[in-house]
Amino acid sequence: MKDGDNTCNDSNNETFQNVLDARMSRRDVLTGGLAAAAVLSLGGLDVLLRAVPAAAHGRRKRSLLGFQGIPVSDADTVVVPRGYTADVLISWGDPVSNGPAFKQDASNSAADQARQWGMHNDGVVYFPIAGSHRGLLVQNNEYTDDGLLFPDGIANWDQEKTKKCLNAHGVSVIEITKRTGAPWDRRNRKGEWDVVRPSPFARRITGMTPIEIGGPAAGDARLRTTADPSGTRVLGTLNNCAMGFTPWGSYLTCEENFNGFFFTNRLSPDTRTSLEKRYGISPFGTGLRLHTTDPRFNADAEPNEPNRFGWVVEIDPFKPNSTPVKRTALGRLKHEGAWVQETRDGKVVVYMGDDERNEYIYRYVSNKRWRVARAHGINPLDDGILYVAKFNADGTGEWLPLTPTNPVLAAKGWTLNDILINTRGAADAVGATMMDRPEWIDTFPDSLTVIATLTNNNRRGSTPESVNNPDGSTVAGSARPPVDSANPRAINNFGHIIRWSYARDFSEPTFEWDIFALCGDSANVAHGSSVVGDKYGSPDGIYVAPSGRLWIQTDVSTSTINSGDYAGFGNNQMLCADPETRETRRFLVGPKQCEITGVFVTPDEKTMFVGIQHPGETPNEAPNDPANPKQFSSWPDGAAGGRPRSSCIVITKDDGGEIGS
Repeated sequence: MKDGDNTCNDSNNETFQNVLDARMSRRDVLTGGLAAAAVLSLGGLDVLLRAVPAAAHGRRKRSLLGFQGIPVSDADTVVVPRGYTADVLISWGDPVSNGPAFKQDASNSAADQARQWGMHNDGVVYFPIAGSHRGLLVQNNEYTDDGLLFPDGIANWDQEKTKKCLNAHGVSVIEITKRTGAPWDRRNRKGEWDVVRPSPFARRITGMTPIEIGGPAAGDARLRTTADPSGTRVLGTLNNCAMGFTPWGSYLTCEENFNGFFFTNRLSPDTRTSLEKRYGISPFGTGLRLHTTDPRFNADAEPNEPNRFGWVVEIDPFKPNSTPVKRTALGRLKHEGAWVQETRDGKVVVYMGDDERNEYIYRYVSNKRWRVARAHGINPLDDGILYVAKFNADGTGEWLPLTPTNPVLAAKGWTLNDILINTRGAADAVGATMMDRPEWIDTFPDSLTVIATLTNNNRRGSTPESVNNPDGSTVAGSARPPVDSANPRAINNFGHIIRWSYARDFSEPTFEWDIFALCGDSANVAHGSSVVGDKYGSPDGIYVAPSGRLWIQTDVSTSTINSGDYAGFGNNQMLCADPETRETRRFLVGPKQCEITGVFVTPDEKTMFVGIQHPGETPNEAPNDPANPKQFSSWPDGAAGGRPRSSCIVITKDDGGEIGS
C-alpha cells in the first residue's frame, strides 16, 4: 500500500521491534499473553501484530482433536459440533461503519454498496488491536451474483449497475470487538462479537478504487492504457480470492479469475495473442456485462487492461487513507493466495498457487532481510526472486528460478518484465510440474513444512494426452497431462493435499515432499482415498492454527454438490486434521449451495472467523433468477429475508475453550 506521503507503510515502531526481538522469541509472544500486555503498555502496532497466529507449534500435551465429528448435512443452515455456537457477524450489504442498511429487495445503490460489506466473501485475516478482544477483520469479496445484486438481475444493464457490481467486489475492512458482559450491557452478551460502528478503520477497497502498480513491471508498455498512459495506476482489484499478511502488518489480497471480467469478440483462438490465450481471455461467457458501459473491460478496445490484473495487492488496514499497491515482483497468475513465511535469517518467502487445472506452485524470496529492506525504503515484496516448483518422482523437489539469467529463459531472450507479466509462460518454458489446481498454502514453521491444497482436475490422465507448450501458447486449462507422482490419480475429481519440507530454512532451493491426503471416501475403494477419518473432497482453503490444528475447507462445485461422485457428501464443509496422525474430523457443514472459504482465529484461538460464500448459488453457476431469489437457499435471514447473503460467521466454544479442543 502507498501512503499519501509516498512512504510505504511507514512505522515509528521499527526500532522498538528490533529491541524486542533481542529479548524474546516469536514463539514466546504467540504462546502467551505477552503480546497483549505489550500493546497495552507500549501501543506499538508491530508488537500487537506479533499476536497474529502466523506459526504453528509442536506442543502435544493433549490430543489436537477434542470435539466429536459431525455427520454430513444437506440442510440450509450452518452445523457445528455440540458445545459450539456459530453466529453471523456480518453479511453482504451490511454497513462496514456508519452507512446505509441492506435492503432485502437489493435496491441499494452503487454508492450504498461502496459503504457496505462486499459480496461473496473469501479469504480473511484478523489483525489484533487489543489481543483477542478487539481488532480489525479484513476479508476479500471475490465475485458477484448479479441475479441477486439487483432487483431485476442482469436486465436493463446500465452504468449504475456496472458501478454497483464493481463496488461489490474487492476487500472489506471492519473493526470488531468482543462483548465483556458489563453491567451496562442490558443483554449481558459476554463473549459475543459486534462490528464497531462508526470506526475510523472501516473501509472498502473495490473494483473502482485507485491502486498503484509497484515493483519492477510498473510502467511497462504492456500495462499502459488509454486512461493510464503511465502504466502505474489502475482502477480497482477484482476476483479477490485467498490472502496473506506480512510481518510488518499489511494485508495481501489476491486477484484470481480476472479473465472472466473481460470481453472479446474474437471467437477463434488464432485471433488472440499467446498471452491472452495463456490467461484465458476468451469470448464472453460469465454473464458479466461490465464491458457494455465501461470500455476498459473490452479487451478488443483496451488490450492491455487485462494485464493490469492477476496480481497480489498490498493494503495497510491500519491506514484507511493509504493507497493499495499491486506488487508485480510476485508475478501475474490467477493468484489463489499469498502466504508469507519469515525465514530464520529474517527474509520473507511468499507461497502462491495458480488456481486453474494444470498450473503451478510458486514462491518468492526477498533479497534482503525484511527489516533491513524497509529501513532502506525498499518494500520487501518489490525486491526478490520468483521461483516455480518442480516435483520429482523420487520425492524430492526443486525451485526453478524465473529470472532472465536462468539459462532456459536467457536463451529465449526473456526479460524480467516478460517473466512477471507472463509468469505462466515462463513457468511453461522452464519445465515446472503441472498441478491439479493449486489453491491455498500454509506453513508449519517449527518443522519447516509447507502444505498446499490441490482441488481437483478432471483432465488429468484423460486422452488425448497433452502438456502445456514450452512456448507458452497453450489455452488456459486445456491440457490433458498424464498422471505423475505428485498428481497420481487420473480424472482427479476429489483432489489431494501435498506437503513439502526443508532441511534448514524455507529459502533453500530443494525440498522433500509427500502427499498428506488423497481426498474422497476411504470407505469406497473406487475413490482411491487415503483420508483417515471423515470423507471430503475438493479441498480448497487450508489453515494452520497456532495450536497446530490443520483446518481444511471444501469447494465442491454447485453442479456436483451431493450428487454424482459426491453423492452422500452433503453440503460443503470444514474439517480439522491432526498433522501428525492425519486423523480428520468434520467440524462444520454450510448451508445449501455454498462454499466454505476463509478461516482465521484470534491469538488465543478461542474465536474463529469463517466465510460462508455464495449460499444459494445456481447449479450451473449462472446468475440467480431475480424473480425467485430464494429458490436454492434463504440463508442467513430465512423467511424474513429477501435473498441469500454471503456472510462471515463467528464460532466460539460454549465453555470458552480453544476451537477444536
